Amino acid sequence: MFPILETERLHLREITPDDAPAIFRCFSDQEVTRYYGQEAFTTLEQAEQLIDLFAKNRLERRGIRWGIELKDRKGLVGTIGFNAWAPKHKRAEIGYELHPDYWRQGYAREAASAVLSFGFQQLGLDRVGAVVFIDNKASHALLIRLGFEMEGVLRKYIHQNGKSYDTNVYSLIH
Repeated sequence: MFPILETERLHLREITPDDAPAIFRCFSDQEVTRYYGQEAFTTLEQAEQLIDLFAKNRLERRGIRWGIELKDRKGLVGTIGFNAWAPKHKRAEIGYELHPDYWRQGYAREAASAVLSFGFQQLGLDRVGAVVFIDNKASHALLIRLGFEMEGVLRKYIHQNGKSYDTNVYSLIH
């Protein structure tokens, strides 16, 4: 059974095939994918494949991804969850994105707080990491507000749109 998380304004739930149009809306937006490590989607099929990947990662205990939905309206506005989940080593990396229509309203922080609590309390994580493009100032600020500490720079760590980018690596220890 997929764990549903509730916050004051958000409903975090399983992402289903019916969410493909909303996933496409997010991942086809250049502003969303600019710091994501992948090119923007051009077809709905890519969104469907990503939803399948999220489900497969959960079944294989390599990750878990929630759809972010506002409590007062239906439809996903983004996703959040853990990648590179290593239960044996009690660690994972957090990843998230929101459609630009929902930026700067505190939704990412609200969702991340709930997901981090779930990770530490229910999954037994000792460490949550985050890898962020150097120029992604909003994500850096969010992680610091959540209590993450920057550990260093991963040089030429992510390749996107024909170019390699340096990233900062963060961690939050429980």
